[in-house]
Amino acid sequence: MLAPAADLKIDHVTVAGKSLAVMEQQLSTAGLHFESGGPHTNHATETAIASFPDGSYIELIAPQANYDPAALAAHHWSKFMEGNAGPCAWAVRPTFFDGEVARIRAAGLPVKVVEGGRTRPDGVPLKWKTGDLEGSVFPFLITDETPRQNRAFPSGKPSNRDEAGVLRVVIAVSKLSDALDRFHLGYGDAPRALRQVDQKFGAELAWIADSPVIFAAPLSADSWVAERITKFGEGPVAFVLSGKNKVKNAWGTSRWFGRDLTWFDPEKIGGWWLGVEE
Repeated sequence: MLAPAADLKIDHVTVAGKSLAVMEQQLSTAGLHFESGGPHTNHATETAIASFPDGSYIELIAPQANYDPAALAAHHWSKFMEGNAGPCAWAVRPTFFDGEVARIRAAGLPVKVVEGGRTRPDGVPLKWKTGDLEGSVFPFLITDETPRQNRAFPSGKPSNRDEAGVLRVVIAVSKLSDALDRFHLGYGDAPRALRQVDQKFGAELAWIADSPVIFAAPLSADSWVAERITKFGEGPVAFVLSGKNKVKNAWGTSRWFGRDLTWFDPEKIGGWWLGVEE
């Protein structure tokens, strides 16, 4: 049985680069505040977190100090960190993790379950499991084995309050119809996808209505979306937050599917797009 895409709940989104400090400085221009999440137990990466009132968060990921070169090279986000790619992944939190893994496998999609964890700078240990799906159009699944609030809120409360949370993930794809067909295998709703063109963003968009998922196919071979796909493959290229207040330091606006978006300056935040839907 297919799970409706509208039921997907964003747990967090991931932004990759060579340096946490640089990424934090860049995103401070968008008014985001980050807290250290500490190094992962993989001996390769460390993280910083910008959390929001709805429980979702933006995770920055970069090589940890004194990382194991072999472990970093083997990491599935290594090319994104090395290339300062920015957006590289997104996670959803199913109500019943094991049942969702079984459902997706029954739909014919491989899922690799992996144990993960890290220790926060204050010594609090965190453990979780992820379910990694093949294919760049899909999120990965996550469930906590320690209290989730310890992972999402390092200081016990949201580090950001001007935005309510992470609302949408924009995924760059070569062809919309192919991406929708693949996504339909796991989550359905492809026939209800709404479409429009945004010349400024440089893409034709397809939104699976009432879901957090928007696909973006480049309008031309020399658009930034096409260049991104050539360099890093299909995958997340932009995130949209849910805003509660007027955006400061606005760079531009769009209207997507009847909703107004305000964008921060891509050049200031690292070459990718971050917007707020008010």
